[in-house]
Amino acid sequence: MPQPLRLRELKVGQRAVIHTVSAQGELGRRIRDMGLVPGTEVEVVGRAPLKDPVALRMKGFTLSLRNNEADYVLVNLAPGAAG
Repeated sequence: MPQPLRLRELKVGQRAVIHTVSAQGELGRRIRDMGLVPGTEVEVVGRAPLKDPVALRMKGFTLSLRNNEADYVLVNLAPGAAG
């Protein structure tokens, strides 16, 4: 089984399933409160011109996440995800 990737490493159009959220404390709680929990499928739908933040589509809504926050979210590429 491939190693999980950091969410920041995904390219626009790639889909993945959240494996773990490694942030602790207030940041970890905030990330999970946004719906970024293990088992959730996310798709990268866009990036700002300087690659930060990243726009994610999940559970019927779009979420913008800074790269320093996305580094705490480990994902596995979804089956059939664009490479």
